[in-house]
Amino acid sequence: MHGTPHIVSDVMTTTVVSVGREASFKELVQLMRDWRVSALPVVEGEGRVVGVVSEADLLPTEELRDGDPDRCARPRRADAPAGPGALTAGELMTSPALTVPANATLAQAARVMARAKVKRLPVTDGVGVLQGVVSRADLLKVFLRDDEEIAEEVRREIVSYLFPAPDSVLRVDVHDGVVTLVGRIRDTSLVPVGARLVRAVEGVVDVEFDLSPEPVAAAPTGREPTGGAGRP
Repeated sequence: MHGTPHIVSDVMTTTVVSVGREASFKELVQLMRDWRVSALPVVEGEGRVVGVVSEADLLPTEELRDGDPDRCARPRRADAPAGPGALTAGELMTSPALTVPANATLAQAARVMARAKVKRLPVTDGVGVLQGVVSRADLLKVFLRDDEEIAEEVRREIVSYLFPAPDSVLRVDVHDGVVTLVGRIRDTSLVPVGARLVRAVEGVVDVEFDLSPEPVAAAPTGREPTGGAGRP
């Protein structure tokens, strides 16, 4: 009954800059500045994401300006975390990378971002190959839907099924993403169900009901009563 929710591939950015493990520190800084991004996916092979390097990963090297310059020359154990002296994406990156599938819903992607406290996520296919990047701003795109477009979806996908005429008479009004259902319905127990379904429509900010206290009269059947006095 209800329309299919938007998924990450609907809103992600597909033109994405990525780097290999051997990308240098200077190259990483240059790419972040040129592309105005705060993190870069690190890929290998056919584009499989193996890590992410962010501005935060670059900061320890910047700290060398105020610290001990000889630390750059000191050997680092293979199992030690990246820090001052790390010079390539492979040494600096966070791995394994936190990614999101291209077919994940926007709500799922938002939860991953919130829990990890990140602003962007690489988007991958079923085998981990980079497909794009989704940001917080991308997830909010659905709230830019036209009010009438939202109203039409609510009428078509929800009201026509849950509150069909003539048993119910409802008008759908939408203003700045807030949906108001105005009119009369026969079964008021369906109001909570309707509210949940409407809130699930992409772009809906909230839902309100403005219902008449008068019950909807039963639809006439067009049949005459059977039996009773006065009939043969």
